[in-house]
Amino acid sequence: MPHPPMSSPRNRGKDSRAAWIVFAVGIFAYFSAVAQRTSFGVASVEAADRFQTVAAGLSMFSMMQVLVYAALQVPVGVLVDRFGPRVLISAGAVCMVLGQLQLAAAESVTAGVIGRILVGAGDAATFVCVMRLLPAWFSAMRVPMLSQVVGMTGNLGQLFSVIPFAALLHAAGWVPAFITLASLALLSGVLSAALLRSAPPGVNVLNDSISFATVGATIKESLREPGTQLGFWVHFAVQFVGNTFALMWAYPYLQNAQGLDATQASSVMTAFVLVNVGVSLGVGKLSAVFARHRSALALSFCAVIYGGWALMLLWPGEAPTAVVFIAVGMLALSYPASMLAFDIVRSFNPPRRGGTATGLANVGGFIASLAAIYLTGLVLDLQFAAGVSPTLYDAEAFRPAIAAQGLVAAVGIIAVLVCTRKVRKVHGPQSI
Repeated sequence: MPHPPMSSPRNRGKDSRAAWIVFAVGIFAYFSAVAQRTSFGVASVEAADRFQTVAAGLSMFSMMQVLVYAALQVPVGVLVDRFGPRVLISAGAVCMVLGQLQLAAAESVTAGVIGRILVGAGDAATFVCVMRLLPAWFSAMRVPMLSQVVGMTGNLGQLFSVIPFAALLHAAGWVPAFITLASLALLSGVLSAALLRSAPPGVNVLNDSISFATVGATIKESLREPGTQLGFWVHFAVQFVGNTFALMWAYPYLQNAQGLDATQASSVMTAFVLVNVGVSLGVGKLSAVFARHRSALALSFCAVIYGGWALMLLWPGEAPTAVVFIAVGMLALSYPASMLAFDIVRSFNPPRRGGTATGLANVGGFIASLAAIYLTGLVLDLQFAAGVSPTLYDAEAFRPAIAAQGLVAAVGIIAVLVCTRKVRKVHGPQSI
């Protein structure tokens, strides 16, 4: 089938200079959101001292952040289909500003958790909205690659938290470091409010018919689509590994279980981010070329990602530094590979419910992350309380604590296999 002419309403303004400006602002907003999201993982050791809490209490910060993020994905998806990305991204930036200022001033666990809840709410309003911009502003062949650029830029946001934020935290202290992050969120909010638009002039991609009466029907339509279900479970199975590592347990694990100092741990996390960035475009290319084999691609990436944890957990004693770098590099595939979920969702849902379906799929990885973060903290605390571990973050205690995440992985893999069969039954054996 020939492509529509560039002058048609369907393609008006796509791939234009204005499109690239919108894209640049959108990915900066996501860069900022990921920097806010991952900042607490970098500061978790300092937070344990500041708030005088045990592992399960410390995990509450990230758990509540992830819980709020996951809970808001579907509402955000519905709202962006109705009101557009500019409103949602700008409002999200304001929430993150308030959240980081709250955390900067917090001196109790409750006050700190409130700050992370606000950060989670603001972060929730960013990714789905940026992804919603891509098909409106760019031609179909560009979208899979640009999706990976979005993810890659998010990884650079994590790099910001790993290097400049961590350095500022250690040099200037808790309050200045989190105020700086609040300033970054403020800048992204101002740029988004000023420059973002939902679609090129004269093109309407918003669903003006969405109301409280129709929201339920839109969600049900998206949920009934087997492609949305598969996207949810692919995101569940793939993304939680990197999320759990980066948001919560990376620094405690690397410093206590692998014996690295703060500088070495930062170097490992820098490598984690650089691998993300380095492979993102390659994953996007694979997704575009093997569009009918995305489920198999996702499962292949799962084998590599889970293998990274197996390598560290099965190594007797502390693994050599080179092995730690290799294993963490394998974990790092989690983020770019998780973007396959959104390519799957986009293939089986019409644009009018694109935000809603993307939001539903995005919930998957964060529900899995919530479970994995909690399980890890719970197993650490149980071992310490029972006297099995001499210290809370004992090196050997991390082996069963991290291994408990295998329960989450098993659920995800089984569900991906089941949903792949459902998609092929409805859309044909060559559909995925």
